[in-house]
Amino acid sequence: MKKDLTATAVGLVVLTLVLGLLYPLAVTGVSQVAFNDAANGSQIERDGRVVGSRLLGQGFTSARYFHSRPSQSEYNPSATFFSNAGPNGQDTADAIGDNADAYLKREGRYDSGLTRGEIPPDAVQTSASGVDPHITVDNARIQAHRIAAVRELPLERIQQLIDDHTDGRGLGLFGQPGVNVLQLNIALDEESSR
Repeated sequence: MKKDLTATAVGLVVLTLVLGLLYPLAVTGVSQVAFNDAANGSQIERDGRVVGSRLLGQGFTSARYFHSRPSQSEYNPSATFFSNAGPNGQDTADAIGDNADAYLKREGRYDSGLTRGEIPPDAVQTSASGVDPHITVDNARIQAHRIAAVRELPLERIQQLIDDHTDGRGLGLFGQPGVNVLQLNIALDEESSR
């Protein structure tokens, strides 16, 4: 029995060192060398300071900026969650309706032909994580009217910036193209400062 306990204790110590210390250090080291940007959160710097991450959405409320999709967690990555619209989910249905009304009120001033049926789903529904950094190209093109008017820039230039900041499908196959809101808003600020 003493032999079994000794073998178990030695095994526990060895496995703890290998799997709990050496393996994580090796993976961290490889990721820092091979994938430094991703391993450190894909941070975006502007004027020497970190302004966000390409992987996390942020809430923009100014009319001068493109707005991210709604977030259940107030864009807090440490408390992400989503709501599921189901047959008994009246709260979710009400929130989507409220988001649609707000979107029409905000964007309709600059695109008078915009109807409720033309609002892209990502403009009124939260993402699964609550911190999705992308909006659809359709959503960005609707918001482009507001941005062009508020910033007094040609609509064609805003459309070009949208095209420049549209990410394609993952591996060319998965998902839909999306526009990274933070990167697009940074490009807008750079364009306005010219």
